[in-house]
Amino acid sequence: MSNISFGKHERLMQVILAPQVSEKATYLGEKYNQVIFRVLPDATKIEIKAAIELLWKDQKIEVDNVQVANVKGKQKRFGRYMGKRSNWKKAYVRIKDGKDINFTEFSKGESK
Repeated sequence: MSNISFGKHERLMQVILAPQVSEKATYLGEKYNQVIFRVLPDATKIEIKAAIELLWKDQKIEVDNVQVANVKGKQKRFGRYMGKRSNWKKAYVRIKDGKDINFTEFSKGESK
């Protein structure tokens, strides 16, 4: 991770938007050691893997594999007008065995 340029490092810090918490996410976490994240729509699997390992490098998190899914926005009614929610992308990140992500602790960049 030390060979990442500053611009690339900055991009990786923005790729992960939020963890996706749901019943399905909890089930996948317990059964397959996977965590679901909301990510930027133009993020690649390689960027997502690097971003996870960078954000939780203090916990020595190693990503086994990444699967992505594009979620289409739903048609919704806003008063008397029909509207559409935005499309978004989610990433299913599988963590190597023996590791667990603690969402309260992550590194904010390069350690000095």
